[in-house]
Amino acid sequence: MLKVKVNNKIEYNVVFENPTKGSIDGKSFEWDVIEVKNGSFHILKDHKSYNLEVIKADAAEKTFLVSVNGNKYQVDVKDKFDELLKSLGFDNLNAKKVNEIKAPMPGLVLDVRVSAGDTVKKGDPIIVLEAMKMENIIKSPTDGTVSKINVKKGVAVEKNQVLINFA
Repeated sequence: MLKVKVNNKIEYNVVFENPTKGSIDGKSFEWDVIEVKNGSFHILKDHKSYNLEVIKADAAEKTFLVSVNGNKYQVDVKDKFDELLKSLGFDNLNAKKVNEIKAPMPGLVLDVRVSAGDTVKKGDPIIVLEAMKMENIIKSPTDGTVSKINVKKGVAVEKNQVLINFA
């Protein structure tokens, strides 16, 4: 059984008997699915035609951004093992606390885009580092609060040097 949540609102229980038959919330369905090209599918269900395209997929988080006939949907999928881990309180084992951001390579700090005390989200740009004549944007690996900035604009850094500390 899969728990499928669409747009963080509607949740469905989906059970597959085989690749073409199953049930959604206890109601049986049959469908034909053909992969037209990588990540793009044509589906026939209940005498209706659907074009589905996977726009973005995060296999580790089991989240997908899909387009169905031009309408975009955020889809989160959890299987029975995810549900078991959640019920036992082990659903955040992949989340790790990040206390610092280190330089991934030697380079020159071109810009520091945060200040001590700033709250950042995962993926926010933190520092611009120039290495081998290329600008590299160092992004936050996690949500957190910046507690200390150890470098300034124009300073050369070595690989694995601590750039930012998180509270």
